[in-house]
Amino acid sequence: MAKWLRERAASGRIDILHNHGMWQMNSLYPAWTARSFGVPLVHSPRGALSQWALRHGSLLKKPFWHLLQRPALEETTCFHATADSEYEDIRRAGLSQPVAIIPNGIDVPEMSAKRRSADRSVLFLGRLHPKKGIDVLLQAWQSVQQEHPAWNLRVVGTDADSRAATGYLEFLKALSSELGLLRVEFVEPLYGAAKMSAYRDANVFVLPSHSENFGVTVAESLSMCTPTIVTKGAPWSGLVTEGAGWWIEHGVQPLVDSLREAMAMPDETRRQMGEHGRSWMQRDFAWPALGEKLAQTYSWLLDRERPKPDFVRLD
Repeated sequence: MAKWLRERAASGRIDILHNHGMWQMNSLYPAWTARSFGVPLVHSPRGALSQWALRHGSLLKKPFWHLLQRPALEETTCFHATADSEYEDIRRAGLSQPVAIIPNGIDVPEMSAKRRSADRSVLFLGRLHPKKGIDVLLQAWQSVQQEHPAWNLRVVGTDADSRAATGYLEFLKALSSELGLLRVEFVEPLYGAAKMSAYRDANVFVLPSHSENFGVTVAESLSMCTPTIVTKGAPWSGLVTEGAGWWIEHGVQPLVDSLREAMAMPDETRRQMGEHGRSWMQRDFAWPALGEKLAQTYSWLLDRERPKPDFVRLD
């Protein structure tokens, strides 16, 4: 990859580089190429600069940061953050380059009617990893399960895609048994239409994460008219202002309180919240508008005589 990048840059076939992520050698090669050939570099940290992410993971992070990662980030021309919270992470790391704040986009799907059933469900769907806070969700479920016997909890996902999460699924199953949980189902990962159907058929979606730079599952659930509970480890304050869900503090009790409120609501109230969420996704998170913002960022970096896009921050 490093050789390929250098060859293309040397031949003038690269106008701009855009790198995603950190902590691997392939996150360094674009910076080295940018430095050698004067090519503008956009860098999307993808949550890797969050305080939680910096505190967890390999013990090699600290020396890698000082020797390789930090010098590579200093070659960045403009950072891309998906939310104000990630912009703050970038500044907290002492990086002063411009930051384009552009959320991730989603394909807002066609919406069929929600399934009507006497049973109700709370859904977690995503990667099974300690940072997702699923253990906190299980503890909260222990407090609400007896109050709402018509409700069940579905945990959909796998721990197989990360060495850091190895064994987390078995830990969650053991915790569920230890807590005496009722009506909890652990489901293999779902993809495509099956995944979107799971969002649609859920009555409430929960992401109790400790750290997210965006949280695409939140956008997906909202696009399927499902009210959503998200902890403040993810940048979703709009859930409150848009009337589409709850944005809560970390911890068992805040999650218990929001689950109780959501589960006690009339179906019609949850339906209205879901419609607010879908309208929000269609307005602010559909790909065409966000793609145009990224194109504006590239154009500005290639020609600084252009007006700076208003979503690019210099402070």
